[in-house]
Amino acid sequence: MRYHNITKDDMLNGDGLRVVLWVAGCNHCCKECHNPVTWDPDGGLLFDEKAKQEICEQLDKSYISGITFSGGDPLHPANRLDVRNFMAQIKEKYPDKTIWMYTGDSWENIFDSPIMQYVDVVVDGEFHIEEKDPKLLWKGSKNQRVIDVKQTLAQEDPKVPVLRCPDYA
Repeated sequence: MRYHNITKDDMLNGDGLRVVLWVAGCNHCCKECHNPVTWDPDGGLLFDEKAKQEICEQLDKSYISGITFSGGDPLHPANRLDVRNFMAQIKEKYPDKTIWMYTGDSWENIFDSPIMQYVDVVVDGEFHIEEKDPKLLWKGSKNQRVIDVKQTLAQEDPKVPVLRCPDYA
């Protein structure tokens, strides 16, 4: 897996103060994406032990709510296994920290993925410039959904997502 950046004390990509890992690789290539530099799965830097340590140093801080995986797309084929393995390590070491994930995939296509057992909240769906609204909380366009993964998976029909928040802050 490769990545472009690790953002610290982030308040825009999930609830509370977070550390954000911006992975490389995205097949969605949304029109007017805010981060097209992350599309190339061979771009950025190799995600190594030093990068993991940088993230863990942030997660060690009591005021950090958790980590957000963004990009690019954490569910790009080049990222899935490494993202899942790193999420498992985080959940084991930091059980009280939350994991958020942004993906261009839809919930209906990913809800049964093994990675979801580690995710607390997923923001799904491609960014649609024609539905862009800067007042939306934690998402860029109205078609995207902020989904409470744990509550959704606990339902009788996990294909129907439980939304985490209202559209506007």
